[in-house]
Amino acid sequence: MKRHGIVNSSIAKVLADLGHTDWVVIGDLGLPVPKDIPKIDLAVKIGTPTFQEVVKVIHDDMVVEKVIAAEEIKTNNPAQLQFLESEFSGMVDFISHEQLKQFMKQAKAVIRTGEATPYSNCILQAGVIFSTGKE
Repeated sequence: MKRHGIVNSSIAKVLADLGHTDWVVIGDLGLPVPKDIPKIDLAVKIGTPTFQEVVKVIHDDMVVEKVIAAEEIKTNNPAQLQFLESEFSGMVDFISHEQLKQFMKQAKAVIRTGEATPYSNCILQAGVIFSTGKE
């Protein structure tokens, strides 16, 4: 049995298998998941677990070099926007929600939360734990 870190075996496996620049999506209850992308459903009831709880746990275990969120979050969910910008200072890029849904087709997995607020979705791009020499 694991001593620390993520104990959900599906999430732990996805994170262990990530390579540099691979994507993982964390989404709310309503985010449609492309049919050929693995979905890890954590939703227990509406609101549980929250988007922020899941993002924090994943971020604690994953090297993230970039975050992609929907432009619509800026006007429709300023609380989640503030959270993302705080959690990932200077790493958040914005695209339209429709583009985000298209980008999801390239993700290694989608993690579904119980979040029930609009545009509580993001793509986390994997970084590396060593210097790439490009800094």
